[in-house]
Parts: sequence; C-alpha cells; structure tokens
Amino acid sequence: MEHALTWAEFEKVHLCAGTVVRVEPFPEARKPAWKLWVDFGPHGVRKTSAQVRALYEKDDLVGRQIVG
Repeated sequence: MEHALTWAEFEKVHLCAGTVVRVEPFPEARKPAWKLWVDFGPHGVRKTSAQVRALYEKDDLVGRQIVG
C-alpha cells in the first residue's frame, strides 16, 4: 500500500532544481527508463531514474533542469 504524505510531512520536504549531467540506459528497470545523475549544486550530484524513454532521447536530457 502506498503512503501519501500528510501536509505536515510535505512541509518538511526540500525541493530544489538541478541540472542533468549524465544519462545512461537502465535495462534492469521494469519499465523503460533512464538513469540520471543530477547536479543539485550545494546538495551534490544525486542519482535517480526516470521512466521517460518514450518521450526523451539520452542527449535530449543532458543539460535540462529538473526538480528533485
């Protein structure tokens, strides 16, 4: 069962913009996805994934900004 955040929990979440600096295929994913490395400046480079392979090619993502 998924857990939805309460408003009090959501207020503690830190969201910031970061720039995608590296993209690799993610063949182990259940649904087609990319592995992304995102530079959040003072918060460092963080690794995540995105199921957007049907929408974006690898080279289309490098340099884009995302919120994390």
